[in-house]
Amino acid sequence: MQYSADDVAAASSLQFLTYLCVSTATFWTYYYAWSLHEEWTFLLRSRWNKVKCLYIITRNVPFVIITLDLYLYFTPDNHSEKCLMLINIYSSFGFISVVCSESIFVLRTYALWNNNKFVLVATVCTAITFVIASIDVAFTTIAASHVMTSAIPGITGCYRTSHGIQLSMPFLLLFVFELGLISLTLIRAMQNWRTVNGPLYTVLVKHNIFYYACGLFLAAVNVLMPMLFSQYAIHSVFENLQFYVLAILATRMHLHLWNVGQDLHIRGSDALMLALMSDAPLHFSDAPVLTPIPDAPTADQTV
Repeated sequence: MQYSADDVAAASSLQFLTYLCVSTATFWTYYYAWSLHEEWTFLLRSRWNKVKCLYIITRNVPFVIITLDLYLYFTPDNHSEKCLMLINIYSSFGFISVVCSESIFVLRTYALWNNNKFVLVATVCTAITFVIASIDVAFTTIAASHVMTSAIPGITGCYRTSHGIQLSMPFLLLFVFELGLISLTLIRAMQNWRTVNGPLYTVLVKHNIFYYACGLFLAAVNVLMPMLFSQYAIHSVFENLQFYVLAILATRMHLHLWNVGQDLHIRGSDALMLALMSDAPLHFSDAPVLTPIPDAPTADQTV
């Protein structure tokens, strides 16, 4: 009874965030170990290109986010400025994770449009505008936030408290961006559904639609959470979920696309090139692209 209701609420939120962080770290470690063999095969056999670099960054940035989370909630430090600095770093890596995940699927959408430069330029310009706006809003909101710590001994860590439409704006922009990308995918699929029957084309379309559907759902939830709940600890769950789910989907779907290409023995390159974009447009309905060959392609073959 010596602690106020606010002290108990802050301690409860910190305990909740700590349990969530430990659960996430455990899941991510298990997932990494489970997929290590398949990923190692991909890294050794695939060519070095822009999508492979994006893949590696997207795959490993969540480890940095989880490490920052663990440090934030397990370090007994009541210094508010240090806490905000760590939250700023955490948010920066969150942006990097989302941008890399989205970039992989921007290139895949570009592939569906046969290297249409207008689609690429329009998409990249929109993405840059939204990223700059999101960064400005997010870090302004963090700077204006209050830092909460526990007055109860034995409960460490800190978190920020803030609410309002500012918290929703980055996710609202992400929602609009992904809505545009899924529209491009659906338009292209409807244009080519009679003429293109290639399995890789089908994989790209299905993956894109599923990825954007998940992204739209999570972004919509993150838009609504700050308006429905005042406690940051609650909508922090879905904010973290957005980072991790997008990273998992982007990397798993890319691995699956690459494996499909290996099974088909794509002549002239591995399946990575379908998402990477070579200098010449890729026509998924062209028979030579999917023509089986006796030997699997080597890593140094070119289109």
